[in-house]
Amino acid sequence: MGKQVTIIASGETERRALPHLVSHLRSQGIYVTEVRIPPRNRALNVGMAESLIRAAWHSGLGSPDKFVVLVDTDGKSPEETLAPFQNLPGRLHGVGATTLFAYSQWHLEAWYFADAANLRTYFRGRALGSVDTSRPDEIENPKLHLKNLLDNRVYTALVSEEIARTLDARTIAQRSPSFQGFMDAVMNGNLTKDTGSA
Repeated sequence: MGKQVTIIASGETERRALPHLVSHLRSQGIYVTEVRIPPRNRALNVGMAESLIRAAWHSGLGSPDKFVVLVDTDGKSPEETLAPFQNLPGRLHGVGATTLFAYSQWHLEAWYFADAANLRTYFRGRALGSVDTSRPDEIENPKLHLKNLLDNRVYTALVSEEIARTLDARTIAQRSPSFQGFMDAVMNGNLTKDTGSA
């Protein structure tokens, strides 16, 4: 049947985009069955992550083999951002799945710039501005850069999903250490810390 993975993420952009960025893993028997996000635009903190994991575990839709909690660093160090989550597995008594952690440096949109060729194709050949696409994790405020490329269109979660559909995750993983860390967590390694839950 393969490995079933549920991702816990911060918002609608992630919920719509991430399934496209990991869809190639199906050929390896890894299925992201769901991306759960906080309701009503609430923040993703440890308590919210715990609630989302418990809800997924007890949903009756089949229990995942693993949860991957994806957190935006918003420019902070990954260690600082992930530190509050390190006690989460100890709070998940009765949840028989592994919980791993990953981060997106700044925001998920920075990953899009790692696949500059396909991103340019999405924008019909338009130059991507002054961002260094060879170092996507260092792009500050990547959402603003995307908004500027859209001209009169509004950047929404639906637009993010459209963009994600056009990108090659393998190219992104080669250029973005944070995306590679996320992929490692989904596939079963983890560049941060593998913490199993009881």
